[in-house]
Amino acid sequence: MAKLLTRKEASAYVGIAEKSFDKAFRANPDFKRFYLSDHVERYTKESIDQFIETHERGFSKI
Repeated sequence: MAKLLTRKEASAYVGIAEKSFDKAFRANPDFKRFYLSDHVERYTKESIDQFIETHERGFSKI
């Protein structure tokens, strides 16, 4: 079973600031996430890696 990452853990995994993670990942509706409640999101390393692979051209603008 995949570990669910917090926003802070996910941004550290990618190696970017939390605000950059918000712009590059969370703002995109294609990014897969888990909602634990209305305002609590969690992410998997697999969903992050998959998103990077399919959207890597757009990351040069961060």
